[in-house]
Amino acid sequence: MTQLESPPDGSTPGSPGGAECDRPAGSWRSREGEPAPQGVSWIEGERAFNFALYSKHAESVRLLLYSARDVETPVLTYDLDARLHKSGRMWHCRVPEREARDALYYAYAVSGPQPRGRYEWHAFDPEKILLDPYARGVFFPPAFERGAAMHPGSNAGRAPLGVIHDDEEFSWGADTAPRHESELIIYELHVRGFTAHESSGVAPERRGTYTGLIDRIPYLVELGVTAVELMPVFQWDPQEGNYWGYMPLSFFAPHSGFATRGGAQRREFKEMVRALHAAGIEVILDVVYNHTAEGGPDGPVYSYKGIDNSTYYLISGDPNHPYSDYSGTGNTIHSANAHVRELILDSLRYWVEEMHVDGFRFDLASVFTRDDEGAVDLRRPGIIAQISADPVLDRVRLIAEPWDSAGTDQLGPTFPGPRWAQWNDHFRDDVRRFVRGDAGLAAALATRLYGSADVFPDDLMHAARPCQSINYLTCHDGFTLYDLVSYEQKRNWANGQANADGPQENHSWNCGWEGDDGVPEDVRALRTRQAKNYCILLLLANGVPMLRAGDEFLQTQGGNDNPYNQDNPTSWLDWGRLATHAEVHRFFREAIAFRKAHPAIGRSRFWREDVSWYGRGPVPEFGPESRELAYCLRGAREADCDLYVMVNSSPDDLDFTVQDGARGDWRRTVDTALAAPDDIRAAGAEVPLASAEYRVRARSVVVLSRRCRG
Repeated sequence: MTQLESPPDGSTPGSPGGAECDRPAGSWRSREGEPAPQGVSWIEGERAFNFALYSKHAESVRLLLYSARDVETPVLTYDLDARLHKSGRMWHCRVPEREARDALYYAYAVSGPQPRGRYEWHAFDPEKILLDPYARGVFFPPAFERGAAMHPGSNAGRAPLGVIHDDEEFSWGADTAPRHESELIIYELHVRGFTAHESSGVAPERRGTYTGLIDRIPYLVELGVTAVELMPVFQWDPQEGNYWGYMPLSFFAPHSGFATRGGAQRREFKEMVRALHAAGIEVILDVVYNHTAEGGPDGPVYSYKGIDNSTYYLISGDPNHPYSDYSGTGNTIHSANAHVRELILDSLRYWVEEMHVDGFRFDLASVFTRDDEGAVDLRRPGIIAQISADPVLDRVRLIAEPWDSAGTDQLGPTFPGPRWAQWNDHFRDDVRRFVRGDAGLAAALATRLYGSADVFPDDLMHAARPCQSINYLTCHDGFTLYDLVSYEQKRNWANGQANADGPQENHSWNCGWEGDDGVPEDVRALRTRQAKNYCILLLLANGVPMLRAGDEFLQTQGGNDNPYNQDNPTSWLDWGRLATHAEVHRFFREAIAFRKAHPAIGRSRFWREDVSWYGRGPVPEFGPESRELAYCLRGAREADCDLYVMVNSSPDDLDFTVQDGARGDWRRTVDTALAAPDDIRAAGAEVPLASAEYRVRARSVVVLSRRCRG
């Protein structure tokens, strides 16, 4: 082991007589390193590595370099001297390649004061091996042990390490990021769960990986989706048990568990993005910048806690519960802090510039509005304003989950990102309740189909757009679409493990039979119809539709609405259901094609005077018992045809009169009460309407179309 530290003569590294005196003369940057960029960077002209680490309160910092042969004993220990290797709050040094020798990994050991008040609630432990927050890759040694980071003392040989550099060259070629407008269809998927099941048709060694996803791109193209929203791909603790990945360890490193071989995660992620782009599919990342895998006071010390606890986390002021928890996971990132904001911005830019992603969905984005005290402060939105104004980030999609686990709800103009899109849970809840058959929701359904102008105001002050509404009925959090129509009771048990409580109200209805055992045929048929109703209403609504992967072939989790820790067939897509539920899959595929063919639906602006609302007759029925709605959407302004939609969520058949029928040639495109292929007709195969009277069967949706009148 080589150790660069204060020599016996009292001099310091980099000074005459010190351990660095044999280095060639050069600038002070060559001798002392630079404070930027943060993390590790390669200086080609000097054949050296520059290391830079932020810590406001550290009293000493030690850099540790490891070879692949021994990840417990460093091949180089470098003690940074604050008089030479510190600029402001940045600790830095430069290590020539010859001194780094064959080192592949690195970490830090940091010393500092004991806790001494709310804003200096420290967690320094000089024996802890600490991961650089800016590490681009994370290596877990064979003896990695989560428990070793959860109590005082050394975890050498058992700690995650940063990867010093990636030798593999990668060519993006002619990669061009697609950008969709009215045809944007988002498809939420989990990289592992998408192809982990043996039924996926992917080779065993590629299942559950970035490359496995590449193998199924032709399926995505055939289905018609134009963007994938990947559940978290940031590196997480493989021993924490969070299959979903919402417990990030690093904001820069792709998750190594999704690679086909060790160390290939960055390259394979890039290959996946390049392949999706070539297929015309955007890549959106579900990102978690509101908390980390280190949890609360009993959680592990992997990185942020040991480097500068009160910088990275919101501290409560209660010594018995030192971490403020607005994420429901034990800690909350201190995004009001200037350095933490810089970290988040650097991470986002990295994923755009280096990894070529096209947008982000921010988990629990309302945490960004909390100040140093943890209070919501909308006057100074800080990080949100910085992201919105950043010249790199202003060209990508920005989507907020506009609430946090502490009950803060900022859906609509309350969220201080006026151009951001937002997950619209009002759409989810209102449409679910209407399709379930709840009375008095016809007006609410009309509002959601129109684009939720009550949430995104179409007025002079706000001038919001319907495309800011991410419309969804299911997502990773909650029932699948099939379970939504098959279960009323949550069954959150699998492999002997009980999950945390899921949503209190799923707005589900089992169609008269709980679960899958012994289901009567009439119940199966009703469930299929209800699934089609949900699908077509989602795709008829102004705004951006988002589908959950597998809903198109009625994926089930057996009634489990919160399988965050189930890395098993409970959460993996069962592709065998694609054949079993081919009728539903065909309906989804045709419904997506229908939406994409009709730009009148997903406009940049609200429908305004181009829509007329009706009931069974000329007057809309918005009373407390109403379960029906009809409307005509005129498409001339978008060079599109006219659409007429009739919805009946009651248990009885209802007779509708198509309004304005004499002025056009209406043709039936969709009737969810009919069996395939009459449930949805492809373009050119629509059925002419015999008269203006149409019987809409119980719990069904009918869509008519006619050529534009010009």
